Amino acid sequence: MNVGFVGLGKMGGNMARRLLRAGFKVAGYDPNPSASQTLAAGGLRAVASLEFLVYGLPVPRTVWLMVPAGEITEKTIAHLANLLSAADLIVDGGNAHYKDSQRRALLLAERGIGFADIGVSGGVWGFDNGYGLMMGARPEAAQQLTPILQALAPTPGTGWVHAGPVGAGHFAKMVHNGIEYGMMQALAEGLNLLRKKKEFGFDLAGLAEAWRHGTVIRSWLLDLTAEYLTTDQNLEGIAPVVADSGEGRWMVGEAVELGVPIPVITQALYARFESQDQEAYDHRLLAVMRKMFGGHSVTAAE
Repeated sequence: MNVGFVGLGKMGGNMARRLLRAGFKVAGYDPNPSASQTLAAGGLRAVASLEFLVYGLPVPRTVWLMVPAGEITEKTIAHLANLLSAADLIVDGGNAHYKDSQRRALLLAERGIGFADIGVSGGVWGFDNGYGLMMGARPEAAQQLTPILQALAPTPGTGWVHAGPVGAGHFAKMVHNGIEYGMMQALAEGLNLLRKKKEFGFDLAGLAEAWRHGTVIRSWLLDLTAEYLTTDQNLEGIAPVVADSGEGRWMVGEAVELGVPIPVITQALYARFESQDQEAYDHRLLAVMRKMFGGHSVTAAE
């Protein structure tokens, strides 16, 4: 089976490699030529443009995008729409908003071009361990994509799901990432509390390693955390800034719209916002308030 990949970064490149290893014929395009050339040694047919990618694939074509959500995705799909033919299929594997995916599917359908949105989880470890895949697609598109998902997933029968119609894949991935926020926050807060209890002198790496086996909270996130703590428990070289890539904001917005309470995930998102606030103006105001009503001292800024 032939598939074209657009975007050969950390995720897209490893996904292309996994498909090549499974016997697929993969053509790839990336604006950065070195990304394509690196994979060419492993059997990828590197091309210099979207035009070469499309015209080199047998029909009906399957073109899978792994590019940043937003303007780049929008422009790439618009460009592809002018190159592809009826019965071809575009797959967006990035973290797009599900409403954008629904809109794009309708526009492409006017030209007879299919569209599927697939939430992809697995990070840089996906090549070795397989990817979690949540697909939103019409039944005929889902059938066409099934062999690809079976090759990308941990096993042909596990780790992938046809979640529903177009939009369902990216909605499911949005919720997945929100849950991830909450799990990460809980682990970070718990380990921080252990660290602060100086009288016990907890070995955080040892505890995290013990928790990995037989406990209710064992998880891949805990595995990765335990691995890092064996090399660095103080984290002195790590800035206390945690970025949010958008999915958590979208999820909280959906929860408000639907009237569904998600306090843990919302608080985890707010904790990320707080870490990004270099000015911490609200905290400074709180210090001033305590001084004004109670005469409490204020710590001078360095």
